[in-house]
Amino acid sequence: MGNSTLLERYYLIIWLSVFAQGSVAHGNVVDDNDICQLEVGFLKAHFKIYLPRTHKRQEFCEDLPAAAESLFVMEYEHELLSTMLIDFRIIRDVTGLKSFVREEHILAIEDIEAATVFYKSAVVERDVLSIVHQFDEANWYVGIVKAYRGDDTYTAVFPFEVGFTGIGYWPFFAIAIIFLLSLVWYEKRYRHRRLYLDA
Repeated sequence: MGNSTLLERYYLIIWLSVFAQGSVAHGNVVDDNDICQLEVGFLKAHFKIYLPRTHKRQEFCEDLPAAAESLFVMEYEHELLSTMLIDFRIIRDVTGLKSFVREEHILAIEDIEAATVFYKSAVVERDVLSIVHQFDEANWYVGIVKAYRGDDTYTAVFPFEVGFTGIGYWPFFAIAIIFLLSLVWYEKRYRHRRLYLDA
């Protein structure tokens, strides 16, 4: 295998790892040009969380730095949401999947009520849906928003960590990059040595 081919494969692995981290970290919450969007099916809303007692007006997109009183705010982008029944649930992550929890994993939970730490029953809220919940424990949780229109139900699932340190997966990616660069350096040195011995 040539050096260029080897390098291309390593860079591809790194790029895919970084892309995967960015694409799975927020579930149905998407960071779109510094605006957090919650995707409830095809419907979208601006989404933000505040910790008014500990972090004043600072906005969070998803993961929260402390277990504290938390204000979740959904500002509708689609007018249709303001006419729909919407409920909001927060559960402990009983799946163990952390940031990789998706709707199919929620559907597989046998007793979702036992895992629920907060539930707001379905109501029609004009323009903005907001809820307040006091987190008493740093842990992984999953937010579940459901919007109802006739027989149709649109769901958003977003896992998040309370007590998030801000470190995330990046140290592991840094270690992987260093390891891959070491392999490239070793491969180049090995090929150079073979050329020298064969000469």
